[in-house]
Amino acid sequence: MTPARKKKLRTLLRKKAAEELKKEQERKAEERRRTINERCGPPKNLDGINEAALQAICKEYHQRIVKLEDAKYDLEYAVRQKEFVINELNMQVNDLRGKFIKPPLKKVSRFEYGKFEKLMRAAKKADHSFRANLKSVGPSTKFKLDEDVKETKPDWALGAKKGDNPEE
Repeated sequence: MTPARKKKLRTLLRKKAAEELKKEQERKAEERRRTINERCGPPKNLDGINEAALQAICKEYHQRIVKLEDAKYDLEYAVRQKEFVINELNMQVNDLRGKFIKPPLKKVSRFEYGKFEKLMRAAKKADHSFRANLKSVGPSTKFKLDEDVKETKPDWALGAKKGDNPEE
């Protein structure tokens, strides 16, 4: 295809897309006008009308607003109830599965990961050298029981006699 032919096809496609977009916008605007007329009714001619008729029209609109607000409140209440039930059921499903919402993991930079690896290597080396840090205990310093020390009561205790205490 020649460049001129390609350019012409592109312009035709753009024009067609623009026309379709315009038609879609017109269709939405017409649907909006139709919905407003359906919900609110045709606009009333208020020019040259007496006060009693105006009050009647206002009361009619007020009653309509009250009815719509009532319906809106009922719908919102029903939605809240259903959302509560949905949340309860989700919690029950999670309990039955044994799974809970897992928090998103935090990203760890490579620098911190390298520091962690160094610490792990240092800790691994240190594990093997614990015995070298301990003092050696010879056979002369083993625990002995002093059999010659008798149980003595302090001189202030009841039943203690002067002279019982070997330290005196």
